[in-house]
Amino acid sequence: MIGIGKDTIEAAKGDFVWHQGIKMAVFDVSDVENPIEMHKIIIGDRGTESNALHDHKAFLYDKAKELLVLPITLAEIPEEQKQPLEEGQSWPSYGEYVFQGAFVFNLSLENGFEERGRITHVTEEDELKRGYYYGSDYMVKRSLYIGNVLYTLSENVLKANNLETLDELKEFSFSE
Repeated sequence: MIGIGKDTIEAAKGDFVWHQGIKMAVFDVSDVENPIEMHKIIIGDRGTESNALHDHKAFLYDKAKELLVLPITLAEIPEEQKQPLEEGQSWPSYGEYVFQGAFVFNLSLENGFEERGRITHVTEEDELKRGYYYGSDYMVKRSLYIGNVLYTLSENVLKANNLETLDELKEFSFSE
C-alpha cells in the first residue's frame, strides 16, 4: 500500500504535532494487524504541499510501469539554516518556495522511491515575478499518460513529455 501525508515533529508540550514536508511510504500489509513500512521518502520542508493530499485524482500510479507522478509545491530550508525546534521556540520555520510542478518517480517494492525528474509549467519570467508563493494558474493539478507521452495539466498549460526521458515534446497554452 502507498501512503501519502505529512511528516511531523512533536510540539514542545507534546499535545500536538507540527506538519513538515510531504511524506510518502510503501507498506507491506500482508498482515493487516502489523503493517510494515518498507520504504519512505520525505519531500521538502514545512510549507511543501500537494493536491494529492486532498484529491485522489491528482495521484498517478501505474504498478506495471513503476510510475508515480504527484503535483508538488516544494518549500525548502537551506541545509545551513536547518535546526531542531528549540526550547521556547513557538513553531518550526517554513521553507521558501522553490518549485511547483510534477515530481516523477520510479516506484518498486525492491527499490522504493527513485526520483526520475520534475516537470514545471512555471516559466523563467513567471518565476521572477511570482513573489513569495506560486499562483494557481500554472500549478500542475493532474497528470496522465497515453502511450509513451506523459501529460501534465494546469489551468493555463497542457504539457507533453516523453514518458521515458521526460524531455518536453510540446506545450499547449490556454491563456493566449
